[in-house]
Amino acid sequence: MKTKAGLWIDHRKAVVVTVTGKEEKMAVVTSEVEKQLRRSGDSPLKGSYEPSQVPADDSRTRALKGHLNIYYDEVIASIRNADSILIFGPGSAKDELKDRLEKNNHSGCCVVVETVDKMTDPQIAAKVRNHFLKQHVVNGK
Repeated sequence: MKTKAGLWIDHRKAVVVTVTGKEEKMAVVTSEVEKQLRRSGDSPLKGSYEPSQVPADDSRTRALKGHLNIYYDEVIASIRNADSILIFGPGSAKDELKDRLEKNNHSGCCVVVETVDKMTDPQIAAKVRNHFLKQHVVNGK
């Protein structure tokens, strides 16, 4: 039986809905990404920061990419067996995930990417169901 997966994703959270036949499962994958990396040292209320306390941009970027790579690997593991994948979300995470899927040779399955705003979990599940129902009707399967 074919497995279809749809997921809403941003850099902090992915809501994954997998559909196999009439069975539907939902899972949430969270990231440890911290967009605003903190300075080392005490609170700003205790005085001004020295430039040496602020991490360099390239080290901050490397740290962010490292966290995102771990996060995307977890998301990919949750949709590994899907024959068809719908990825949607508000920012660049959906495109970054698609690129990572292609890089890791998951191109054998059908991947669709859409831009949407924030959604509740029930709205995400409904969007995934409707997408694959329409696909089912169009393909006549």
